[in-house]
Amino acid sequence: MSEGDELDRPPATLRFGISGIGLLGPGLADWAGAQSLLVQPSGYTPAPTVLPTTERLPPTERRRAGAVVKASVVVAERAVAMAGADPATLATVFASSTADPLNCHVMCETLATAPLQVSPTRFTNSVHNAAAGTWHIAVNSRAPSTSLAAHDDSFAAALLEAALQCVASARPVLLVACDLPYPEPMHTLRPVADIFGCALLLTPPAAPAAWTVALDLTSPQPASVCDGAALDAVRQQIPTARALPLLQALARAAAGGAGGAAHRVVLPAQDGIALALEVQAR
Repeated sequence: MSEGDELDRPPATLRFGISGIGLLGPGLADWAGAQSLLVQPSGYTPAPTVLPTTERLPPTERRRAGAVVKASVVVAERAVAMAGADPATLATVFASSTADPLNCHVMCETLATAPLQVSPTRFTNSVHNAAAGTWHIAVNSRAPSTSLAAHDDSFAAALLEAALQCVASARPVLLVACDLPYPEPMHTLRPVADIFGCALLLTPPAAPAAWTVALDLTSPQPASVCDGAALDAVRQQIPTARALPLLQALARAAAGGAGGAAHRVVLPAQDGIALALEVQAR
């Protein structure tokens, strides 16, 4: 290994900040309303996710966009607004285990019939980076964007990717993850309980942020679970909701104030690794 290779190796611990959060899920309408429920989960009651309208998309795009695009845009704009950031300047990492299940279902039905005429709009929204493309067009951004999937570990994979980009570039990175239920018959094979979306705006260590995070790659460890049975059921039933232990740690760190205790979270990832995170309010 050359000296240059050694210099290019990422640090053993990735340190970054989080300055904005967007959240949408069952009984969790937004981050502001969810914080108290995450801190004291005894008050949490599951309820079907209500997908709000976003003015970020023009009316024509709102009609054409699938639910995964709409939910992703909603949480992304909330995280950006909380941080007071300019969305046009932000690199992004989008993740989803399911992408657009209804669109996939309808296209499969179409391909099983004659004539085989797939709607161009449906085809456009079938690609995995549809949400990323819609967001970047909506905010007039030419910043880099990555879209990925890693089954149940999609959120963890996206968090690692976003953290690496943030540390390597010393620039903010917007992480957006979202999953939706499949229609039958796919739902029986891959049950996803409801819509869940989450966005985090990661910032370099020296930049202003509400939280600081230290991320280490470790060998496989038991996954962190949510405090509260009803909340943990959501974590188990929706891939992106694997983010809930981290969100709970962020809410509790904020409640404890700057300089409070660190909160540790373990998120399993693929290829025999786990992400160990320590969260503190700044």
